[in-house]
Amino acid sequence: MQASAESAGEGQSVEPDVVPRLPAETFRAASTPEAAFDALYVHAAPDLVHQTHLLTGHRGRAFESVEYAFCRAWECRPEVAVTPDPVSWVRACAHEYALSPWHRFRTAFERQPPAPGDPVSCALLRLSPQHRRTLLLCDGLELTAPQAAAELEASRTATLNRLLHARAHLARQLPGVGAPASLPPRIRALVTTRSTATLPTATAVRGESERRVQLVTRTVAGAVLALSTLVTVSVLTSPDRPDLPASQETAGTAGHASCHSNTTWAESCHRTQMSTRTHVQGIPRRDH
Repeated sequence: MQASAESAGEGQSVEPDVVPRLPAETFRAASTPEAAFDALYVHAAPDLVHQTHLLTGHRGRAFESVEYAFCRAWECRPEVAVTPDPVSWVRACAHEYALSPWHRFRTAFERQPPAPGDPVSCALLRLSPQHRRTLLLCDGLELTAPQAAAELEASRTATLNRLLHARAHLARQLPGVGAPASLPPRIRALVTTRSTATLPTATAVRGESERRVQLVTRTVAGAVLALSTLVTVSVLTSPDRPDLPASQETAGTAGHASCHSNTTWAESCHRTQMSTRTHVQGIPRRDH
């Protein structure tokens, strides 16, 4: 079962007047891993759904990406617990999943979502995935170039170039914007709009993550058991030396005889050369 937006009966509302935004230190100081995960989920999940929706224009994929990111965070909780910025860890995982190239193969079987009504959102979707993500991090979330470069796993120069190209391309698509430098406030206002979607509870996401781990473990164990059984049966049922067809045995015997004949002829030539050389050395030399 996928913990998605459709499971509203088990979900919790994340409207801004119901769920307060917690500081990042709250979930780092939690007493148990479950409490830390729940605090991180409440703190970051609503914003990540909105961000991935802006990156993809696909609401269902946005929920799927955030769910995947938090399932990975629960599986890798020792790593997330010691990372300097757990929110950045989950955000990078959600953004990478949302912009993964393999989603292109799903578009032929999915119903296309309606285009966003906001012109800035439409122009943002026409950018390349890397430019789109860089613009969202730097202008939407106000990350510095080194911070964005670290999250994007790119150099600072490449990040700055992507940002400049994204701003210029976006300014050309939006008439009346003016200089590209006037775009950051509009991107910031677009990104900081809080989501009012209904998300599954943190407990449901943790349960989904554990079910996925169990499924992967059972699949791998079954594959290893099947391979081991196949190898064992093959070893027990195969003869020590496979019987060759008569044609292959005849060809092998003829080849061996030919090789032996060539070796004998080479030895005979060598003896003839040695005897001739010895005979020549024994003939006295005449002086002219």
